[in-house]
Amino acid sequence: MSKIYSKIAIIGIGLIGASIALAARRAGLVDHIIGCDADPAVGVEADELGLIDEFTTDAVAAVADADLVIMAVPVGALGPLAEQIIPAMKQGAVLTDTGSTKRSVIRDVSPHVSPDIHWLPSHPLAGTEHSGPAAGKVDLFDGRYWIVLPLDAPEEVVVTFEAFVTGLGATKERMDPDYHDKVLALTSHLPHLIAYTIVSTATDLESQLKNDVIRFSASGFRDFTRIAASDPVMWRDVFINNDEAVLEMLQRFSEDLSYLQRAIRWGEKDKLEELFHRTREIRRSIIDAGQS
Repeated sequence: MSKIYSKIAIIGIGLIGASIALAARRAGLVDHIIGCDADPAVGVEADELGLIDEFTTDAVAAVADADLVIMAVPVGALGPLAEQIIPAMKQGAVLTDTGSTKRSVIRDVSPHVSPDIHWLPSHPLAGTEHSGPAAGKVDLFDGRYWIVLPLDAPEEVVVTFEAFVTGLGATKERMDPDYHDKVLALTSHLPHLIAYTIVSTATDLESQLKNDVIRFSASGFRDFTRIAASDPVMWRDVFINNDEAVLEMLQRFSEDLSYLQRAIRWGEKDKLEELFHRTREIRRSIIDAGQS
């Protein structure tokens, strides 16, 4: 694929930032990648892995000549970061993020945006429980959706960024921020909250039972522990910044859980079987959509 941007700056070289660098190199989308992280050790690791062309711990210096700046940091850090770097960005540069909430990100970043740059929030729907530069995967975005929120950006700017996203292997999708946060509250945020809770329950069990739960873990519990191993700071910020949508979905889940409890208590086999049939169809739909 042909080059999309001459120089990009990736602030935050964790799973997502590292994967963007790897996928951009694979597709030849950029000439030069600047990596930035507050931890100097990250720069050493990123250089050893061949992720970037240049590294700095100074975010202002990182963005100075970049055509595209990607803020791949926890959503709670985006506002202060944007305030710091936007004055240093060159005219016409594009600023995006990879955060899992969008209303809070727009609220925190938009007040700092100048007319000289193009602010284009986005969110790749991809990830693993691993973190750090070594967690990067060249194929992390392949076949996954990447949500783009155009806001007031010119159409040609949006189209160019979408070409970059598809070049990384993702499928572009435009979305409204409120709708995004509701959808993600159910498809991503609530499952993580449930996983954290189930694993937390296991830690509160008496010693022998907890040991045997760990020793005899079936695939279902192992899946929950994988999800619950995700970055604590990132998910803390997600729940705090998407509280309204998460609480709404949590209330719906609680009501459905009460229905299930009653069906089990009263031995209502038909209700249980009907529910399990319906939920199996959702799994089939996910597989058919290529998102399994």
